[in-house]
Amino acid sequence: MPDTLTIPRPDDWHVHLRDGDMLRAVAPFTARRFARAIVMPNLAVPVTTTALASVYRARVIAAAGPDFTPLMTAYLTDTSDAADLIAGHRDGVLTAVKLYPANATTNSAAGVTDIARVMPVLAAMAEAGMPLLIHGEVTDADVDVFDREAVFIDRILAPLVARLPALRIVFEHVSTAEAVAFVTEGGPNIAATITPHHLHLSRNALFAGGLRPHHYCLPVLKREHHRRALVAAATSGSPKFFLGTDSAPHPVGDKEAACGCAGVWNAPFALESYAGAFDAAGALDRLEGFASRFGPAFYLLPVNAKMVTLTRATTPVPERIGDLVPFHAGEILAWRAT
Repeated sequence: MPDTLTIPRPDDWHVHLRDGDMLRAVAPFTARRFARAIVMPNLAVPVTTTALASVYRARVIAAAGPDFTPLMTAYLTDTSDAADLIAGHRDGVLTAVKLYPANATTNSAAGVTDIARVMPVLAAMAEAGMPLLIHGEVTDADVDVFDREAVFIDRILAPLVARLPALRIVFEHVSTAEAVAFVTEGGPNIAATITPHHLHLSRNALFAGGLRPHHYCLPVLKREHHRRALVAAATSGSPKFFLGTDSAPHPVGDKEAACGCAGVWNAPFALESYAGAFDAAGALDRLEGFASRFGPAFYLLPVNAKMVTLTRATTPVPERIGDLVPFHAGEILAWRAT
């Protein structure tokens, strides 16, 4: 395998940048490696309208710098205004709409309680060509947490796709073999993002030598055969799968707590992490498509002109960066991005 790889500058098609001091702390790490990013709207006060997205975008640009383009999303609720969302997309403020099932993850209490309530909005989005980004888990108390993604496919996603086949959908941070199969077998309007931590870790990592809160994320890590399915999908060369870190920072105290927050902060070494996963799979030649080309193609955007070089070189990951613990903390990675 080669010792260097030069690819067009990637984009991150799923990132949490938070707000306030946290935004200012983490945005530069994403902007250092990625030209554009789909910015998640699940702030403490959710970004539910075009106006709120416009104001938040200005804060992101101020934190990340001028060489970075945030692609804004709106948080779908039971009472979302379809006309506002479509206008925001038409005017270039909103790139997509994000569907969180109510209480599925961090700051999702205001999410959708019943897919039937938002069908008029989704129908309008399908007509306008506006993408829907989905956190694909049911939240029913009787469904095992490790099965929530697969059950979501059967109960919600498959019927939605059958009803609105023109709706452009990104099944975000897929974590199961069932999700890989659904996306692979779906039509051209269905795609998915895959995180670095889901490529590297199975659920055993949550309990290796004790409880590991910095590996806790939602969707939760799954069995090893699911991880292998994700690696196979990411390295397959299929344009349906592309890079989305789901980088989600929380202060150490909020992770190492009696009720720790879900999220893995992987932005500082995300490219090195992906390169390691592709290298281990013997598929380094397919990283360019996954990281730099397939996402822009789905979102109907140009590939970035600037280039990034990955070099086979040891890269130590610190135990902490400020009050945050990065993914791979304390490890030495085999690749370096410049």
